[in-house]
Amino acid sequence: MISAKMVSSVTFLYLACTVLYFNYFAFRSERLGKFATGLSWITLLLHTAAILWRWVESYQLGIGRAPLTNMYESLVFFSWCIALLYLLWERKIKSRIIGAFAMPFAFLFIAYASLAPGISDRIDPLIPALQSNWLHAHVITCFLGYAAFAISCGVSIMYLIKIRKKEQGKKESGWTALFPPLESLDDLIYKTIAVGFPMLTIGIITGAAWANYAWGSYWSWDPKETWSLITWFVYALFLHARFTREWRGKRAAFISIIGFVAVIFTYFGVNYLLAGLHSYV
Repeated sequence: MISAKMVSSVTFLYLACTVLYFNYFAFRSERLGKFATGLSWITLLLHTAAILWRWVESYQLGIGRAPLTNMYESLVFFSWCIALLYLLWERKIKSRIIGAFAMPFAFLFIAYASLAPGISDRIDPLIPALQSNWLHAHVITCFLGYAAFAISCGVSIMYLIKIRKKEQGKKESGWTALFPPLESLDDLIYKTIAVGFPMLTIGIITGAAWANYAWGSYWSWDPKETWSLITWFVYALFLHARFTREWRGKRAAFISIIGFVAVIFTYFGVNYLLAGLHSYV
């Protein structure tokens, strides 16, 4: 299929973007940074075209569904969400250095979709029970939330690297000197989670509505439902501690990373280790 070939091309372009951001990070070349940003926007546009073309292909096959329903399509969409949110954030905060920690996530997820054995790019029809507009709201909001959490995790790693060097009494030099100030990183961790948390909340609510439509029950304690709730509680803890106890710095960064580990397990671990109604194929 043409869309699968487009996704393969986009995978290598994301690899090139990742390499460029790392080189910008290493050599502190503004020219490399501008090139990395420009190529990332071009790659995102091609990525968007690949998703839209897969949607067209589904209609050509007489299926006519959004490309969001299996492991391959969800990985491609997850990668798209990460790239989109990162580039919007880069434009807002005017700092490219975070690209070296955010863009690798976009590359890894789409590379897994393209290269991992056992993941099929076949377009199959949905079973009748799952044919609902709730699917679009549920999947889109969940993955936008996951993407925000991925960026938060990358920023948290930056924060921990920078604070460790400071605690060791070492002078700001080399590549860590390019990092935004600790206060800015801490604020960005909070803001990315503040964006992702309501998206995840809406995703869980729309998922419950979809479950009621499909199976006649809003909540069944399916493994993915359970782990989605665990993930929600991790980020709820982050926001609660931020507002009531003013948790910042290392504790906030660690909770952000733990939260993204929960996201990954909700997405991959449940799918491969725990059988349930939400397993992707």
